[in-house]
Amino acid sequence: MSLLVTGSIGIDTVTTPFGKSTNCIGGSAVYFSMAASHFSPVRFVGVIGNDCPFDLHEVFKGRDVDLAGLEVRSESKTFRWQGSYVGDMSNAMTDSVELNVLAETPPTLPHQFADSKYVFLANTHPALQIQLLNRLSRPKFVAADTMNCWIENYATELKELLSKIDAIIINEGEARMITQKDNLAAAASEIRKMGPKVVIIKKGEHGSISIDADGNWIVIPSYPSAEVKDPTGAGDSFAGAMIGYLASVDKIDAESLKKAIAYGTVTASFAIEGFSLTTISETNREIIDQRLEMLRKITGF
Repeated sequence: MSLLVTGSIGIDTVTTPFGKSTNCIGGSAVYFSMAASHFSPVRFVGVIGNDCPFDLHEVFKGRDVDLAGLEVRSESKTFRWQGSYVGDMSNAMTDSVELNVLAETPPTLPHQFADSKYVFLANTHPALQIQLLNRLSRPKFVAADTMNCWIENYATELKELLSKIDAIIINEGEARMITQKDNLAAAASEIRKMGPKVVIIKKGEHGSISIDADGNWIVIPSYPSAEVKDPTGAGDSFAGAMIGYLASVDKIDAESLKKAIAYGTVTASFAIEGFSLTTISETNREIIDQRLEMLRKITGF
């Protein structure tokens, strides 16, 4: 089933206790697409400037990622982010950010993408997320991400977005900001009342907690990765694998959602084991399935 993602393409510089990766490829749409491509064909919508050093066709070579929605603007510069992690690397510190092309009008949605059934609106201004959503004909499942600056400064637009989507995928800090509730179960229930049928709250190394359309709870621990080098892109990799799996089975019932979240969990565990796309691009579905089975064994009782 058709899967569409729209989000950022970035030039990242990341510093962690394990080293530094300078001017590497990043961005929410990139991580999402790489993870999702292990499960489903992907329709990619994003924009870069003429300074982008990466050939996205080479990045996704051998993967079913349709780049018809990739726009290159000759007079613009690509989004840049520089961040660092310390200690347990649970939170990224933004050292510098250059929005560049992301501060301009969003990329055009190719007409052949308008019939996409599964959609991920990666983190950007909620007004832009709504704008793209309104261009789609009849999507079956729409999920979105957001972040603290949109929650703080664009609450009205965010509430409108929440009323239009099927699922929201956020971290625990964002869930608390939206609801002003410390208890995550209470926060998830409150957000569900705002519109999304499914609320997924990521808790980093502590896994995730979710509530579905029927009020069923899903609690899945993280996969115990012994070597964490770079957490950048873990959340988008989680979303990519999760929604990629749902698109592949074309089901969004409770059992499918639970398995999708588990797939998101183990796929994200590959992303954090290397800088940029190093490890998540080198894995494959067979290896992901093996890790899923291991997660199932160690969490069964």
